[in-house]
Amino acid sequence: MSDADKQGLTHLNDKGEARMVDVGGKEVTTRSATAEAIIRMSPNTHVKLVAGNLPKGDVFSTARIAAIMAAKRTHEAIPMCHPLQINGVDVTFDHTLSPDDSGRAGMRVSVTVKCTGRTGVEMEALHGASVAVLTIYDMAKAVEKGMEITGIRLLEKSGGKSGDWKA
Repeated sequence: MSDADKQGLTHLNDKGEARMVDVGGKEVTTRSATAEAIIRMSPNTHVKLVAGNLPKGDVFSTARIAAIMAAKRTHEAIPMCHPLQINGVDVTFDHTLSPDDSGRAGMRVSVTVKCTGRTGVEMEALHGASVAVLTIYDMAKAVEKGMEITGIRLLEKSGGKSGDWKA
């Protein structure tokens, strides 16, 4: 075992250089992860978004597809992420967030990713949720440029050596 492994720095080799962790010896288990991201906007933009009255078209279908594509291609965007055989991706939108302190309406996007493999899907869920809200921003920016993306976080994960975890 290298000094880096002894110190818990699994993404560094003996020379301190970046490396991809070898997961070949890990047990294949069913794994899932759910992440969320929140986008805040004016009440007027929120009404138009929920009603489907934005100039760029169907925001939710586009954001759903973007989240799924992002989850499937996480390894292309995040260094040292393993390409995974994803079993499924579920995307949900919650339009009913209470206004924040400044009266801005909000929307929550939740992404759940599942696979059977040797490494977890937390990054895939986080990447999917992030790209979904970026897509919403892109499609609504003609109406409002001051939207705010917040609260990108892992909500829960299951499977693997570390077991289940919930925020």
